[in-house]
Formats: sequence, structure tokens, C-alpha cells
Amino acid sequence: MAKNKFAPRTSPPSRRSHNNPVGHVIGIDIGATNMRIALADTNGTVLAKWATSTKRTSSPKMVIQQIGTGVNHLFRQASVPRGSLLAVAAGAPGITDGDAGLVFATSFLKGWKNVPFARLLESALHVPAAVENDVKLAALGEHWLGSARGNGNFVFLALGTGIAAGIFVNGQLVRGTNYAAGEVGYMVVPGTSEAPVKHGMPGSLESVIGGDGIGKQWLRACNGTQNSQPRDLNATEIFARAASGDRFAKSVLDHSARILAYAVYNISVVLNSSLFVLGGGIGMSVPLLKATRKILKQYDEPALPKLITSRLGQDAQLMGAIRLALDQSESHANSRR
Repeated sequence: MAKNKFAPRTSPPSRRSHNNPVGHVIGIDIGATNMRIALADTNGTVLAKWATSTKRTSSPKMVIQQIGTGVNHLFRQASVPRGSLLAVAAGAPGITDGDAGLVFATSFLKGWKNVPFARLLESALHVPAAVENDVKLAALGEHWLGSARGNGNFVFLALGTGIAAGIFVNGQLVRGTNYAAGEVGYMVVPGTSEAPVKHGMPGSLESVIGGDGIGKQWLRACNGTQNSQPRDLNATEIFARAASGDRFAKSVLDHSARILAYAVYNISVVLNSSLFVLGGGIGMSVPLLKATRKILKQYDEPALPKLITSRLGQDAQLMGAIRLALDQSESHANSRR
């Protein structure tokens, strides 16, 4: 298995590298409840997409079977020969060793521990394969085609059920000693719990402004009041109500924005990143973006980082996987010369 490359090119997808043979690649985004697969040509143009649920079929073996089904469907849908597949890359929601193709563990998928997922993909699809953490792949996608295109120093912050970051420094994706770089959900920031995190539990930052944390903030804001506020709102619904003038929702939005601003500022001081890109279901919230920007303006020393939302949205991971598959294909082609 060829070693993954992480010096992604920033050229638009219409400019195919002369080292990459004509054919197709597959990008895979494996989520806690859903999996999406895309077929692209070597220009990076997506030809077809396919999605399925992983709620009841999340073991590595069953996910591989689903991928095989999806890949065959995509080639039929796009009317291109199955034999033109050059490489495949997948993003997994957990700590992942991209060089070895191992998914160490993920709290979102059952039965995943030290899974040699790249090797399983190669055995199933008979092409070179690569695997990486899903948020790191989202950063790769944003660097290639999204809001951070051409920016060598930026942080992609994914805010959803969990919180994590994909970090670029000097044009390179940062993995860390134990491949856990970017696990910022464990950050201890003002106003969060200082208790040590127990195994399998969310970190301090995530416990406050992850999906469940914001839901708990909302319940606390509504408790003891005589209003008839719905109790089962998700984060984006709460923030939308805040933008409409709901004072209970606004208290949740303001607190969440302040904690997020602290986290962004602290990371920017350490990395001197010029740009932060917010993604994920919660991160794409416009009210949250505006409220966080307002607070960040107070913290402009030594430099005020630019804060924007993802241009690729939910496709960031998928486009990152396609970019990685293209790099894997080229690396394999070069090794055979």
C-alpha cells in the first residue's frame, strides 16, 4: 500500500495532473448514522453520488459490504466501466493513522478498534486505498476547493454532535504524535467543566457547545419559566429562534458564541492561523458566526483571525476524500514507473 501524501495541490479540478492516468476515483464519507460515496474523474469532477444508513450496519465488515454495493451502483449510474477505478479514499469519524491505514477507535461506530480499513478496502475493491480522519479530510477539501483554497495556515473547525479540527500549518495537514491533533473538543476553556474527562465521555468544550451541550443549555434556560417553549429543539433551531428575538434562545446563543470565540482565540494564539473555517451542522449557523465574530473583535492581539463558514458545507469530507484518492492514485502510478 502506497504511503499517503499530504501536500495537496490547490489547482482547480479542471487541471488534471499529467502523472495521474485517465480513469476514476471513489471518495467515501463514513458518518455515525450515514455513509456517502462519490465517483469522480481525474479532474475531480463528481459524476455521481450514493448514500445509505449505517445505523444498523456499522461494523467494519458490513460497511465494506455497503461500500461495494455503492461503488457498483455509482459506476452503473454514471455509465462508466468498473475497471476504470484507480483508487479509493475514505474518511472515518475517529482517530486514524493515515500512513498505516488504521482506524484506532471511534465512539460513533460499533466494533471499530484498530481496524486496518485501507487494507480492507484494497481487498474489496482491488485498487490502492487510503483512509484518514473525517475532519482532517474536510480540511483537505476546504484547502483544495473550499473557503481555505490556497491558504497554507488555517484551521477547519467542525461543530456538530462532536467537535474537532483539521489543522494546516505551512501547507501541511497536522496529524500529531498519536494522530490526535485537532481533538479540540477536549479543550478546557473558561466556563466549562474542569473535571478530568472519563473514557468515552465528551471533552469540556464539546460538552458545552457540541450538539448535546447546546441542547442542555436550552433546557436549563427554559427550566423554571412559565413559557411554552418546545424542549426538543436542536442547536440550529435554537440559534434561529435567537435571531428572531427569543430571549431564552439568545442567552444560549450568546454563551455558545463566547465559548467558541475563546476556543478560536486560544488556538489562534498558539498556531498564529490567519483563518478559521466553521463547518458541521452547528458550525454553519449564521447567527452563531455573527455572534462569535462580534466577541472575537475584542481579542485582536496579537492578531485577529478571520472567521468564515465552509464553502463546501456537508461535502467538505467527501471532496477531501476525492482529493486524497487522486493523490493515492498518482502516488501508485509514480511508484510503478
